[in-house]
Amino acid sequence: MDRREIAALLAYIGRLDPRTIRTDQGEARDQLAQWHELLGDVPMATPHGWDARVAARQHIRTSPYQILPADMARPWESYRRDRLARHSDPTPAADPDDQAAWTAELAGTRRAVAAGLVEPAQAWAITSGRDGIDPQLEGMLREVGSCIPPAARAALAPYRPARAAREMAVALGEPDALSVRCEWCKAPPGEPCRRRRIGPDDGVRATAPRATPHPGRLDLAATAQHNERAQQPVTA
Repeated sequence: MDRREIAALLAYIGRLDPRTIRTDQGEARDQLAQWHELLGDVPMATPHGWDARVAARQHIRTSPYQILPADMARPWESYRRDRLARHSDPTPAADPDDQAAWTAELAGTRRAVAAGLVEPAQAWAITSGRDGIDPQLEGMLREVGSCIPPAARAALAPYRPARAAREMAVALGEPDALSVRCEWCKAPPGEPCRRRRIGPDDGVRATAPRATPHPGRLDLAATAQHNERAQQPVTA
């Protein structure tokens, strides 16, 4: 605030709290100089939420003590900290190889956010569901049927045999064994069955994933598939 804005603010405060009014010309001049010295870097108002008059009125409403410059500076610093805490630095438009320009743009954006000139840039949150999918990406996904292209899926098949066997069974209309829990090895749904490595003392030393599910798990999956189909309504 410049001296004229400080004078306007003191006049506004004087209407709300007459204790701050200085009738002596010298005292009024000293008060104006003191407030300008302490609040020269605090704006009267910003486009995004800060107003010194609101802060002054809030103090006068809630505190029995006469307002001081510190009572204006504290809300302003809290306002700056809150905005910077909600700000995620966007990628500068400057050339990344030009370190000086990159740093200057980054610092300038932060100063503008802290000063209330621009809104904080918040990072995009990861959302669940399909509401936020780009329509173009959704069309491509619908065309290929999966986020993994068929050629890449075929190339990965030797390195994940359990997943490849599951996809083959589903494509042939056979029951998906991994859709149910295995009662033999206790593998949860979605996880491949595991074979046990028995030590000389007949204790289980370790387990390793199996390329094929246990036969009992296949039977449970077939039963679950049969029950699901039986519950579906028959169409003419």
